[in-house]
Amino acid sequence: MNQDQVKATLLSLEDSPLDFTLIYSGKASKKVNGFYKPETREIIIHNRNFTNPPNDNLLLYTAIHEYAHHLHACSRNGKLSSRAHTAEFWAIFHGLLERAESREIYKNVFALSPELNELTVVIRRYLFENGSIMKELGTRLFQAQELCANIGGRFEDYIDRVLRIPRQAATLAMKIQQFNLNPSLGSDNMRFLAGISNESEREAAESALLGGKSPDTVRNETRKKVDEEPKVLLEKERARLERTIASLSKRLSEVQKELEGL
Repeated sequence: MNQDQVKATLLSLEDSPLDFTLIYSGKASKKVNGFYKPETREIIIHNRNFTNPPNDNLLLYTAIHEYAHHLHACSRNGKLSSRAHTAEFWAIFHGLLERAESREIYKNVFALSPELNELTVVIRRYLFENGSIMKELGTRLFQAQELCANIGGRFEDYIDRVLRIPRQAATLAMKIQQFNLNPSLGSDNMRFLAGISNESEREAAESALLGGKSPDTVRNETRKKVDEEPKVLLEKERARLERTIASLSKRLSEVQKELEGL
């Protein structure tokens, strides 16, 4: 594929709000296959990395990756922070890849390897077992909480001094059990879902993960929904203001006492 063909392919996946240039460097690089320059809106592809043997599929993967950086920059008025690979970026990138795969523009190489597919089944079994253990831990902690209440002991004290685990970890395991999360997602995804208090949003996020969406894509979509709610924005601002007021009030009291002591 030449440069014009690659650019046309990228634009067919998603139109760009700002124009960009795609350039073949004519070089090989041991460090990177390509990079994006937000200042000049240039996608640079080290095309010699894909000539021996010829690999247009991997070249296109690199181009989509750098195009995701461009689209990310477009959403931020043409600028990117020093940390370019954020959850927002990965959500954009994975969305482009899914579109390219569905249109058979890009081949999903993972699906073409029988050996890798067999290994994936084994790895997913470990994820399920890991998630099941977290869920079972939550069940046992609820039982311990009830027994503590029966003998007149503080459950928090039991967590701190008997089990010697962080309270946050105990609360997380109990939420995972309470929300009846699917253990096949693995403990990391279950931890993320347990942090979503809204039941319908949590169920939607769980369904998206089970449906094959990447964690970054689901996190980004969930965060957007929350951030778009005016009430949530106001509550966050109120919390910030309250913290500021409390801090200033404390300092004012300290200054007053110092003045009185002079």
